[in-house]
Amino acid sequence: MKNSTFSLLKQRTFLPYFCTQALGTMNDNVYKNSLLLIVAFMLPQALPASSDLIINIAAALFILPFFLFSAHAGLLADKFEKSTLIRVVKWCELGIMLVAAWALISQNVIAMLLLLFLMGTQSAYFGPVKYALLPQHLKPEQLLKGNALVEMGTFLAILLGTLLAGVLIGLENGAHYAAWVVVGLACAGLLTAYFIPKANALNSELKLSFNPFSQTGKILKLAKQNRAVFLSILGISWFWFLGATYLTQFPNFAKIYLVAEPEVVSVLLAIFSIGIGLGSLLCSKLSGDQIELGLVPIGSIGLTIFGAHLMFAVPDVSEISSQSFSAFMQNTANWVVMLDLTLIGLFGGLYIVPLYALIQQRTQASKRAQIIAANNVLNAIFMVVSAIFAIVCLSVIGLTIPQLFLVLAVLNALVAVYIYYQVPEFTLRLMIWLLTHCMYRVKASGESFIPKQGAVVLAANHISYVDALIISSVCRRPIRFVMDKSISELPLLKYFFKHAKVIPICPPRQNRETYDQAFMSIKQALESDEVVCIFPEGRLTPNGQLSPFKKGIERILANNPVPVIPVGLTGLWGSFFSHKNGHALTKLPSRFWSKVNVEIEPAIAAPQVTAERLQDKIQQMLDRTK
Repeated sequence: MKNSTFSLLKQRTFLPYFCTQALGTMNDNVYKNSLLLIVAFMLPQALPASSDLIINIAAALFILPFFLFSAHAGLLADKFEKSTLIRVVKWCELGIMLVAAWALISQNVIAMLLLLFLMGTQSAYFGPVKYALLPQHLKPEQLLKGNALVEMGTFLAILLGTLLAGVLIGLENGAHYAAWVVVGLACAGLLTAYFIPKANALNSELKLSFNPFSQTGKILKLAKQNRAVFLSILGISWFWFLGATYLTQFPNFAKIYLVAEPEVVSVLLAIFSIGIGLGSLLCSKLSGDQIELGLVPIGSIGLTIFGAHLMFAVPDVSEISSQSFSAFMQNTANWVVMLDLTLIGLFGGLYIVPLYALIQQRTQASKRAQIIAANNVLNAIFMVVSAIFAIVCLSVIGLTIPQLFLVLAVLNALVAVYIYYQVPEFTLRLMIWLLTHCMYRVKASGESFIPKQGAVVLAANHISYVDALIISSVCRRPIRFVMDKSISELPLLKYFFKHAKVIPICPPRQNRETYDQAFMSIKQALESDEVVCIFPEGRLTPNGQLSPFKKGIERILANNPVPVIPVGLTGLWGSFFSHKNGHALTKLPSRFWSKVNVEIEPAIAAPQVTAERLQDKIQQMLDRTK
């Protein structure tokens, strides 16, 4: 349990924060859904307008603050100490909920709508500080686990808040109970906020101004400066487009296509939310202590497959008059629908958690909250567009809800292809993850010897065509591999090598220009504080033994005297990608799930490195693992 995801809940740096954000999300949904239910069941003559209009106005009023205030919230979160800012926001929530309690009890619809706008405002100010605080309180290896728990907690809080509102409003004098609950949740959230440790301001010199439109434009422009981060934001926003569409259609989907009673809607919501929670935890489990971007494409594939299958999973209900909760659960024809929704949620968790973690990790600390604010703005835009899209598909084009689900699945596939084409790192990490989790069992030691920043050269023995991918699996910093030109142009692998910015090299007698250009590229990479990996043997081993090291390492260090880290690979000799028993890639694969060891030693200072000494060092490492 020491390294488990749930171990974070024992830490002072995480538990109060987790409780605060979960209680806030739950309170939002208790209040919002209480309002919607009160409006739905009030007599028409008691309403200032039609119930349909009021429900749509309510949805707009809750999301409008994210457009108006997210940019300003991002500035505040970067400028001020974050735990104090959270407590200020939670005090505002308590004040809003005290007034909201009166509005619920008196069933003053106009007041409830105004207070819903204020709740949305409070949430808009809480959003940037919520995600920007995590990287300050958690170690880098804990960041993905923290995000997994936050996503799990968020969706379970949405579920509990929605269900609780339904239970409370269904009771006699239910509005009174709802009033007490929203005030109680606000008090509980405020209390837990006082246990959140300090998170110092990271940009105290930042100038504040309030101009929603120009500031929103500025933070969106700021987010676009890092292409991987911006496309990750678009990926997250697309997920909220999908999620909002699914959640909005659940009531009519259950009523029309499952012929089910209203309580079945809660079942669909529950399994969807639980699926996301399970996917978030599974993402943490599969990723270990690092952000594994290879899981994002897997999440996209699952969202597409099970989203499309949902259309075909709808059972024949022509002979069913109505299904109560009990009848729905006993009808095995409905189990496929429930399984699809669970898996859509699960793959959604795999998809979204690494994207949130990537934004937090790769954003400059002093601008992190502003980037998260940009994410919140785009999330809100995509959710509004999702509502318009659903109206057009269902009311204008005339699609059925199951057909809408199929359209969403197809669009998801197209969005995924676009994003992964624009940022090939996702696809590269997917290939690495599949290789190291399906074909091999990779065990690494000494990963901590690779510095988190600064120029360094990795020097490894060369056994197979997948050595670069194996090394990449244990080093989460991007690596520039120096690789024989003939290997870098292999038909199956050249696409990935190209986007991994491999540096091709060949003997000077073959192509002097390529040889000299390789050393120039190495020099530029090290001057840019990148990680460069070389295979000093200059070729794949023909017999499983270490071949003599070339003098290239000495030329590299003469230009850039950086530390050299020895890397020893064992377990790949005899694989499909090695030269044992014939040329690599010409034999049928005969080994799966075999053990591969990657041993990494402490760095050697440049003045102490020669080709012969480096060869002796790596030979000693290989001898130890035999």
